Amino acid sequence: MAEEKMTAAEISELTRKHNFGTWRFQKSWNPMTVVDAEGCWFTDGAGKKYLDFSSQLMCVNLGHKNPAVVEAIAEQGRSLAYIMPGYATESRAKLSQMLLDVLPEGLTKFFFTTSGTEANEAAFKIARMYTGKNKIVARYRSYHGSTAGSIAATGDPRRWAMEPAGKLHGVVFAPEVNCFRCPMKHTYPECGVACADYIEHMIVNESDVAAVLVEPVVGTNGVLVPPKEYMPKLRDLCTRHGVLLIADEVMSGWGRTGEWFAVNHWGVKPDILVTAKGITTAAVPLGLCATTQKIADYFNDHYFSHGHTYEAHPMTLGPAVATIREMQRMKLVDRSRELGEYVGKKLQALKAKHVSVGDVRGLGLFWAVDLVQDQETKQPLNTMSDKVEGKVLVVDKVAGEMMKNGVTIQAWISHLVVAPPLIVTREEIDLGIAALDAALKIADDHVAELKK
Repeated sequence: MAEEKMTAAEISELTRKHNFGTWRFQKSWNPMTVVDAEGCWFTDGAGKKYLDFSSQLMCVNLGHKNPAVVEAIAEQGRSLAYIMPGYATESRAKLSQMLLDVLPEGLTKFFFTTSGTEANEAAFKIARMYTGKNKIVARYRSYHGSTAGSIAATGDPRRWAMEPAGKLHGVVFAPEVNCFRCPMKHTYPECGVACADYIEHMIVNESDVAAVLVEPVVGTNGVLVPPKEYMPKLRDLCTRHGVLLIADEVMSGWGRTGEWFAVNHWGVKPDILVTAKGITTAAVPLGLCATTQKIADYFNDHYFSHGHTYEAHPMTLGPAVATIREMQRMKLVDRSRELGEYVGKKLQALKAKHVSVGDVRGLGLFWAVDLVQDQETKQPLNTMSDKVEGKVLVVDKVAGEMMKNGVTIQAWISHLVVAPPLIVTREEIDLGIAALDAALKIADDHVAELKK
């Protein structure tokens, strides 16, 4: 006898009742039921289709239901669904070989996890074991994960509930690189890259610093693109002081910014690189912590004290091989770079049109639209405290209006992230930006009310 199929409403209610909704007040969570997804679109329980204009959580880079990745999942399940990480497998060997071709030069040793969070945890432990030092310098306006160590290194308000997490986990925070709202401008009006200089000041005065941790292009917290001098300067000061440079490319990797990895824009080679999300186009959970050979060689004669049951899980590795092959076949890194110019021009036109848009910034298919109360003062429409206190945010209203019109977008505090799948067409880009254009009237009206 066939099992009776649940309705969309039943699915949503059971989910809401028995699951935790992440990063939110539970009483307001009413999750939409999704029944299908393909390409740049997904479908709800009522049959309505939505353009996925932020690749879910900036991760579905190949779009939904890529046939080669789906088949790789099935094939891996048929051939070898699981084996403990102490064994070698063909998918592990193939992926390792492919990574040598696409990662920044010099990263040759890999630890596979099931998330970016776990990849960062591995990076912290490796950095501390290798250097014999403890402290991690992270930055405000950053997100590095939700486990105890990675949330301690997160600069945004998701860390606040866990305080004093940073002190407990040896993390100290530096200013972010943010040319739109420079955190150094009051002290250094003509700062250049004073935010990098200050990190050197911290290293000298803190002592016991194992590593500096940065998102080369900050993700959720605003798609903050550094000036061209920043990353090379950071690389130089870390080298001079014997401190490791960890690049968190969980979100900015895999062609998202128009390079395989964002550090390539500046020719910088990190000591450790962590990534996840686009490595399997999010079809299965996989994270990666990659190190230089110099770091790897240290553990030939020193105990490598890390591991977990799902490290190098075969079901995650086969699909990663397929994902990289698909990216190469469709030349999606080049496509991201080319379409990024198209997206950038269209978003700049929105800035000229809407009083609520304070800044537009990005690289490749990774852009932020920053909403403000006033374009001169750059004061945001909402603050981090508003988010934590559960206030209704203007960006959420804008995103809600877009959803009514069949386009979903990631909203965070006072900006929206435009990051469609790398397979997106110009017609789909036009549709998404038209929906954003129309919805920004809500923000413009809010600004007008504030000025009355």
